[in-house]
Amino acid sequence: MPNHLWMQEEHHAFATSVRRFLEDEFQPHRDQWKADGLVPKSFWRKAGEIGILGATIPEEHGGLGLSRHFDAVTFLEQAKIGDSGWGFSVHNIATHYITAFGTEQQKAKWLPQLASGEMVAAIAMTEPGTGSDLQAVKTTAIKDGNEYLINGSKTFITNGASADLIVLVAKTDPGSRSKGVSLIMIETEGLEGYTVGRKLDKLGMKRNDTAELSFQDVRVPQTNLLGDDEGQGFYQLMKQLPWERLILGFGALGSAQCALETTLAYVKERKAFGQRIMDFQNTRFQLAEAATKIELLAAFLDQCLAELEMGQLTPEKAAMAKWWGSQMQCDIVDECLQLHGGYGYMNEYLISELYADARVQKIYGGTNEIMKELIARSLDAD
Repeated sequence: MPNHLWMQEEHHAFATSVRRFLEDEFQPHRDQWKADGLVPKSFWRKAGEIGILGATIPEEHGGLGLSRHFDAVTFLEQAKIGDSGWGFSVHNIATHYITAFGTEQQKAKWLPQLASGEMVAAIAMTEPGTGSDLQAVKTTAIKDGNEYLINGSKTFITNGASADLIVLVAKTDPGSRSKGVSLIMIETEGLEGYTVGRKLDKLGMKRNDTAELSFQDVRVPQTNLLGDDEGQGFYQLMKQLPWERLILGFGALGSAQCALETTLAYVKERKAFGQRIMDFQNTRFQLAEAATKIELLAAFLDQCLAELEMGQLTPEKAAMAKWWGSQMQCDIVDECLQLHGGYGYMNEYLISELYADARVQKIYGGTNEIMKELIARSLDAD
């Protein structure tokens, strides 16, 4: 498995802590939470207590003040147990929006609660009919006195049913496209006019409470505008999307590693025609290819992470990590399921869950077609 050269003693210690936490607090409940379609708030608070949620939140706001390498450790460890349902990645992205663009008052108000798990965060971008076109959102946030009056609806919202704090993408100037977009922070508790609609029945990611959200004459203070000025939302989104896409890449890497490890265990024990499945040349070649692809993806992601920390990661390179990582993940998981034969199609086998969860990776965070278009534009630039 990949040897991440950036992992020093402190990273390995953090990885061990995350691994033990997931083994003790997640694994015994994974089947029940899958059936419930929800990871309970108590688990979030436990994750906050040991520093997982606040690893990269500044110390003055309740976090550990560490680099994003520590978040990458958590994404890898979560994926390596075959889970993508706990919505830590979206929670993490939301904290980085506040850290990067929030006022000092906003940081002091929300970051400590996000670090402790007292608040679970969501990001409400997608709307029915808009997909990846964030400039075309219909949800509006119009000034009314010292408040914003919000109307609209969102769909496919990760952590939607359990969110206490939402980064809402809305139009503060409905007549404009990108310059009319702003990010409004929504505290959901007791909020009049805010409704959680259906918890969506998905192909995979069954533990996550992906939901529809509705805003009908919702009022929030104007101080909930993220940052100081309206019309900065599209810029803020574009600045943070590379991190989101890199997260998806690390999730893909961990999932592919999980698929390979669980398949190796299976083919070394399962026999057909008098020999182990592992002894067939086709099996050995497929697994050799998978192991090689995993190593290559890890090296590329490590390079991207280093560039991100130096402020040098370009949108097109992040797009490469997202589309290639998710495509590789889907390919490897599919091949590993095939090596399980009919048992791979049974839900009692982990490879089945990995297969169902993998497919959305090529869709959310910007479809892979959009990723290729972003890359192509950079190639066509003068």
